[in-house]
Amino acid sequence: MSSIQTLTLGHSPDPDDAFMFYGLARGHIATPGYHFEHILQDIQTLNERATRGELDISAISIHAYAHVSETYALLPSGASMGDGYGPMLVAREAYSREEVAARRIAVPGTMTSAFLALQLWLNRPASELNYVVVPFDQIFAAVQAGKADIGLIIHEGQLTYATEGFVVCADLGVWWGSENDGLPLPLGGNVIHKRHSLAVRQEIARILESSIRFSLEHRADAVAHSMQWARDLGVDLTDRFVGMYVNHWTLDYGERGRESIRRFLARGQAMGVVPHAPPLEFVE
Repeated sequence: MSSIQTLTLGHSPDPDDAFMFYGLARGHIATPGYHFEHILQDIQTLNERATRGELDISAISIHAYAHVSETYALLPSGASMGDGYGPMLVAREAYSREEVAARRIAVPGTMTSAFLALQLWLNRPASELNYVVVPFDQIFAAVQAGKADIGLIIHEGQLTYATEGFVVCADLGVWWGSENDGLPLPLGGNVIHKRHSLAVRQEIARILESSIRFSLEHRADAVAHSMQWARDLGVDLTDRFVGMYVNHWTLDYGERGRESIRRFLARGQAMGVVPHAPPLEFVE
């Protein structure tokens, strides 16, 4: 009698992650010998859990990878890349870079890639910034309530900021590409704990890649599934948002995606805001 191994799988309660894992969550992908326990938490919480090595498989910020590379290996699929777009700084009025640096900023977590990109854009470490950590889905409210002057928004807020009465001060994905030969801004990825054997890591990599490919091939059904985490986006905006972050980069980083990660973490290390820029260890 064969045994089934249960693996914890952490990802965000967002349309793009829901879309990515649709095939797996709905049982459309064969997972012989494995059962996946889906754990839905915001990315900052998943980053923190990764520093403690708690989950078998997890979505994490690329920023966080620099902190957990000794414990986790990157899976070759599952990337979220900002290809000409990315986290945005929004406010009630437009502020210059110098003005942003002097204002109070609501951020979605200090281990997010958005926060590292903010520090690189301002060329200032966190210790020199006036910021408050706010759950990503409460950043608009924090700025509206006067708890911050500017919001650093991720996820679907990048599509809805205007309807909330905000203007863009800066798009960090646009900035990154302009300074890095058009490379995408590396935001998130999937990792697997190194306590698992190489054979297990390779099999999990195959299963997750199959789930992403299935979702892309059954897009309408996968988008419909992801709508339950879309926070009133509507079908068209949900589909647009999913397309921003689940695409060819998600199936495979490719050399350009990997080079962008190297540059991103190396710049963070040079600034002293990332502990080290580790060699990228992918499950091949």
